[in-house]
Amino acid sequence: MQFNVLPSSLQGEVVIPGSKSHTIRACVCALLANGTSTIKMPLDSSDTRSCLGMIQRFGATVTQHDDEWIVTGCGIPAVPDDIIDIGNSGTSLYFGIGVASLVNGITVFTGDNQIRNRPAQDLLSAITELGGWAVSTRSNGKPPVIVQGPITGGHVAIRAITSQYVSSLLIATPMAKHNTIIDVPLLNEAPYVGMTLWWLNELGIEYHANGYEQFIIRGGQTYKPFSKYIPADFSSATFFMVAAAITGSTVKLKGLDINDTQGDKEVVTILKQMGADIAILPDAIVITGKPLKGGVFDLNAIPDALPALSVCGCFAEGETRLVNVPQARVKETDRIAVMCAELKKMGADIEELPDGLVIRQSQLQGASVQGHHDHRVVMSLAVAGLAAEGNTVIDTAQAVDVTFPNFVDLMLQLGAAIEREES
Repeated sequence: MQFNVLPSSLQGEVVIPGSKSHTIRACVCALLANGTSTIKMPLDSSDTRSCLGMIQRFGATVTQHDDEWIVTGCGIPAVPDDIIDIGNSGTSLYFGIGVASLVNGITVFTGDNQIRNRPAQDLLSAITELGGWAVSTRSNGKPPVIVQGPITGGHVAIRAITSQYVSSLLIATPMAKHNTIIDVPLLNEAPYVGMTLWWLNELGIEYHANGYEQFIIRGGQTYKPFSKYIPADFSSATFFMVAAAITGSTVKLKGLDINDTQGDKEVVTILKQMGADIAILPDAIVITGKPLKGGVFDLNAIPDALPALSVCGCFAEGETRLVNVPQARVKETDRIAVMCAELKKMGADIEELPDGLVIRQSQLQGASVQGHHDHRVVMSLAVAGLAAEGNTVIDTAQAVDVTFPNFVDLMLQLGAAIEREES
């Protein structure tokens, strides 16, 4: 599929779908609970469906309704009856490795081409140090991977180039036989660990945190079933906030709670600093585009925002520097290199840093660009097309289904000129 995008002015309001990060944490915690949990207003996307398939392989029973998922967990997960293919979902992969470390047996994970190039060695090594056994089948630290449990606990140090390594261990180790100490000498994307800790707190899991540098988790614990609403996704809202900011439009984004644990709510602060007019309401955010100015923004905590904010930088006076986000190179694609290359095709004055991008104010022109099968790249380039001169064509547009299947529908609702075309 490809998107054809023309310059547009936006107006109106949309309801932002549920958080992928919260939805996947809810599914995994529901699997590990003894009893039936209700996940209300979950995100329904290919990533979250990959997670649902995974927890069913581990023994959960899932009933899906339009606005809620009912999950009956099994406590200790069962040995899967087949290889687990988690598609394109990196979060499901890393959390699944933690779940598999609790299984008295062997689990094999694979995924699509992007997943088979995602690093996992530090997490695999940590599982082995905690009493399990976890290896890459190709001995390159990447999927396919084999995991055998159960872990027993212990003391481990892990360099978390992605926060999902730490979150995986935090979710799994309460069910180990003995206590676990996790030292974290390097942590990227710290707010996502904060989100995991929120779930542990809500479900009564006992731990002690020394900042984000060390966690002490009591072993022998159990998860309890729950009923929770999934808040709207700030990562998805980022595309609409940037679209409004660069087109001079006014858009109301409903369902967002600025007090939620999601790190990407920092985009609101960044866009304010760049000059956008933003009003924060109890359950919504209203953004009006104004003349923008550049600045230096540390994206270590919010790497998923880099593609959209790189587009925003093209329309900001002066220079915008997006820095301290080297882990953006090991997502679905090397998003630093990809966004630099594709925005250059549209006329952007942009260059790579080892850990980010430098963008100078540019007049973007419509062009044929590649989405690289990366949902956030596709959506960011579509947003760029809304403010570029002429027609922008983006390939591999079907990738948006990974996290945001109704992205185009909501954009059309606001008046965007985006056309889907089978390629």
